[in-house]
Amino acid sequence: MEKLPKIGLPIIVGIVLIAILLAKSAVTIGSGEAGVLYKTFDDGVVTDQPPLGEGFHIVAPWNKVIVYEVRQQELFEKMKVLSSNGLEIQIDASAWYQPVYSELGKLHQNLGENYLQRVIQPAIRSAARSVVGRYTPEQLYSSKRDAIQDEIFEETKKILEKQYVQLNEVLVRDVTLPNTIKDAIERKLKQEQESLEYEFRLVTAAKEAEKVIIEAQGKADANRILSASLTDKILQDKGIEATIKLSESNNSKVIVIGSGDSGMPIILGNQ
Repeated sequence: MEKLPKIGLPIIVGIVLIAILLAKSAVTIGSGEAGVLYKTFDDGVVTDQPPLGEGFHIVAPWNKVIVYEVRQQELFEKMKVLSSNGLEIQIDASAWYQPVYSELGKLHQNLGENYLQRVIQPAIRSAARSVVGRYTPEQLYSSKRDAIQDEIFEETKKILEKQYVQLNEVLVRDVTLPNTIKDAIERKLKQEQESLEYEFRLVTAAKEAEKVIIEAQGKADANRILSASLTDKILQDKGIEATIKLSESNNSKVIVIGSGDSGMPIILGNQ
């Protein structure tokens, strides 16, 4: 094998060194991620420029890029907190969060990659303790689930306002009470429901009775007015009118014999 020319060896070494430098300098940011640039021989973390976006980037080999996920993420928490009367309640909640994209450099500089454990978890736990402590177990179990969810969200969001983190939603998935308390609440709710049904039946019955009384009173008043307006002369005229109509009917065979006590004819039918 022939020896390489003296000029060829430095060229090969140079190419290898360039390849190594390029390999160290090349950074690829994946989908849903962003990179924080750290300049070793400058001011460290770059905070006055936007983070590196998705795609391929070339940086100086002596600098570093710290990659963060900037998509919405979920934190699931099981928390044991105390109600207003000191009973232990378990809350299962989820928090949807993501870093503030434009503040990613400051997030890395002040909190680091484990910002979830440093600020988000303590914030949601503190807010949950504060909110649940305002309510009784009965309120938490029955009517206040949506209220505590909204309040935990608002209080957590307030804590995280200056922490370079965006809180999108807090969902309370379950509220678990001690079995004895849960059973007592369910019995009470059942009794209240039965009481409401009984009251409804009483009100319905009272309204029906009132309706019957009003109808009976109306009929009585009508009969009294009618009786007061009927005289013997009116009755006699009505009887005459009825007799005439019977006599004009094709289907009637009427025999008039004498008259009754009131002077009206006695009408006998064909039977």
